[in-house]
Amino acid sequence: MRFARWVFLLSGTIGVLLILPPFFMEEQTGKDYPPPINHPEYYYGFFSVTLAYQLMFLVIGSDPIRYRLAMLPAFVEKGSFVIAIAVLYAQERVQPVWLGYAAVDATWLVLFVIAFVLTPREKPASA
Repeated sequence: MRFARWVFLLSGTIGVLLILPPFFMEEQTGKDYPPPINHPEYYYGFFSVTLAYQLMFLVIGSDPIRYRLAMLPAFVEKGSFVIAIAVLYAQERVQPVWLGYAAVDATWLVLFVIAFVLTPREKPASA
C-alpha cells in the first residue's frame, strides 16, 4: 500500500504542476506548434480533464485500498494517450518529441499496474 500511495501522490503532484501552466499558454502553444489554436474548447477541454485526473490520482494516493478500483480508469487515462501517440506517430501526424511524452505516461502506466497488483482489495483485519 505504501508503494501505491507514493506512486499516485507523486503522479498527481507532478501532473498538477505540469498541467497548470498550459492554461496560460494558449497563444504560445499556437506559435510553437502551428497553426494557431482555432478550437480553444478542445485545448482547454483536454487540459481540464487532464487536471481532473491528476486530482483523482491525489485522491487515490490518499487511501489506495479504499480507491483501488479507481486505479482502473487511471490505466485508461495513461494507456489511451500512449496508444494514441504511437498510432499518430506511425501515421507521421505528430513530431518525435511526443514519443517522449508518451514514454513518460507509459512509465506511469506500468507503475499504476504494479500499484494495483500490490494493493490489497480490503484493509487487513486488525490484530
